[in-house]
Amino acid sequence: MRIVLAGFMGTGKSAVGRRLAARRGLPFIDLDAWIEERAGMSVAEIFARDGEVRFRALEKEAVREVCRGSDAVIAAGGGTVLDDDNRVAFEKAGLLLCLVARPDAIAKRVGDSVETRPLLRGHPDLIARIRDLLAQRAPAYQRIARKIDTSDLSPDQVVERIEIEIESARTAAGRGAGGASA
Repeated sequence: MRIVLAGFMGTGKSAVGRRLAARRGLPFIDLDAWIEERAGMSVAEIFARDGEVRFRALEKEAVREVCRGSDAVIAAGGGTVLDDDNRVAFEKAGLLLCLVARPDAIAKRVGDSVETRPLLRGHPDLIARIRDLLAQRAPAYQRIARKIDTSDLSPDQVVERIEIEIESARTAAGRGAGGASA
């Protein structure tokens, strides 16, 4: 099974994804790292040199490839599901979950890495910038049916919640395929 973790930066996609992959014996794919490896430069460098449009094209290509690949836990970039085609591809390929968190929790988690995050770099009020970006992305994140608020949870607690979502999805699929009997 492919398990895709989407959501804003700092919601725990990578940290949780690595733990979940290890627990399930699956490979872990960080979509941004996948793009960096193939592009030969960091996400920040891609944004600076070629712009966001080029990065999003590389991202779309990465989504297509990982969705055709074998089972894995995939951490999508924070903006990946802003493109409906990417979201639909993830939904068709496996279980898509959106990790969410309060702006203050996100700011605390990304505080030391602001300079490597192109959408946050150079903004004097980090929480205000996070709020603005979350508001812009809210419609895309709302389209994802399964959400987990990671604000006050450890990565291991989030993994436990994801396991519950996986079981729930399996149960729902079983019912949908005639798995429930009278």
